[in-house]
Amino acid sequence: MKKSKLWIGGEHIEPSSGEYFEDLNPSDQTVIASVAKGTPNDVDKAVKSAQAAFHSFSESQAKEREAILSRAAALVERDRDQYLQLLIEEVGSPIMKAQFEVDYCINAFRAASGVPRRLTGQTMPLDRPGAFGMSIREPVGVVACITPFNVPLLKNVKQIAMVIATGNTSVLLPSEFASQITVKFAETLHEAGTPAGVFNYVTGNPFEIGDTLTRHPEIAAINFCGSPRIGKHVAELAAKDLKPVTLELGGKNPLVVLDDADLDKALEAATIGIFFFQGQACMASSRIILQRGIAPKFISAFKEIASGIKVGDLSDPETAIGPIISSRQQDRVKEHIRDALSKGATLLHGGTDWQGSCCPPTILTGVKEGMTVYREETFGPVTSIYEVNSIEEAITMANDTDYGLSYAVFTQDINTALGVAKRANAGMVHINAMSIQDEPHVPFGGNGLSGFGREGTEADLDIMTRWKWITVQL
Repeated sequence: MKKSKLWIGGEHIEPSSGEYFEDLNPSDQTVIASVAKGTPNDVDKAVKSAQAAFHSFSESQAKEREAILSRAAALVERDRDQYLQLLIEEVGSPIMKAQFEVDYCINAFRAASGVPRRLTGQTMPLDRPGAFGMSIREPVGVVACITPFNVPLLKNVKQIAMVIATGNTSVLLPSEFASQITVKFAETLHEAGTPAGVFNYVTGNPFEIGDTLTRHPEIAAINFCGSPRIGKHVAELAAKDLKPVTLELGGKNPLVVLDDADLDKALEAATIGIFFFQGQACMASSRIILQRGIAPKFISAFKEIASGIKVGDLSDPETAIGPIISSRQQDRVKEHIRDALSKGATLLHGGTDWQGSCCPPTILTGVKEGMTVYREETFGPVTSIYEVNSIEEAITMANDTDYGLSYAVFTQDINTALGVAKRANAGMVHINAMSIQDEPHVPFGGNGLSGFGREGTEADLDIMTRWKWITVQL
């Protein structure tokens, strides 16, 4: 059996507890690896290693950081098959999702490699004779990074690549369900020439060591991706020490289809938008809002598409839906469906005929206030369909959520589309495209329970660098 340790100071080390936990394949519950169970002492050691490395790495030249990130992109490309297999085995990724994630990782490293040379400031006139001012960006220090199970490689690179690009150092706490992807990621960075201590990770139970990381006095900033409940907790801890924080938390995303929409394109977007990676995506289209004129055709076709979606066998490239990550999450999905049906919702497809840990593509109608699924994120292949009479009603319903991450609208009228986009309560709006969209350089993030701040090669500068104003009197 594979045994993975912690990565601190550029080397694998034993956990101070001497304890290990099992990382399971969600498809068949076989053991993938025995994983080091880190302790608060291990977190402290990792942060101190990162802080020691920061003193020299913050002074590294742009070309050095550029070279590390460029080499990392090439290494992921070389090891593509290994990463694909890990994503399939460890988190139950269908091949299409795994390919998307590996491609994203390569692109994100390349995008970040261009940042070091663009960390520019300004010169400015001052109000006194013979003086001028200038502003520069400086790295902040050690960044705490906490990543989820669903897109572990994507989130690892999205957070860590920009840490390196800006001359910071980091300690990563990955999901306990995605440790081996992080192990491979560390090997890639090490081979790419990342200096010892610049990148560290501690695996373990996040409920036991997460607070130690975020509250550590030598942590300068926090980048978190996870649930709103934990995100609020992280924000509270950060606020006590005035630490900048980026939170990417989730969504209850609407896909609005108006009467003049291209039906085929809307159906394709809805299908991928909710059933991609068994709905375990923060941008999933868990609410489909149809204008009444197009609703009958859409519902009939969508139900037929759902009945043909392949479930379960991740070795089949046509499989779209794999296993729900854990028994706890499986119970959550089942309870959301059960609660809705018990309170009067109608099941158009799926719901109950699970294949082991795989939930079938599930379509609900008649979902109303008071049902858990109406407000809460299910994080499974479950969507609710609503019918509305007008564009105004569609906008009102789409905005009726505590979240505000991604929003899709389908119409062939550009004026209508831009009008909807302007009024959408969401951090990202996609016209005639599905709600699942992400690229390394865009300002990615949402409003309300969807989080705080934005991710991306430009947006990350807000948390990973700070301004310094310098004046010169001639």
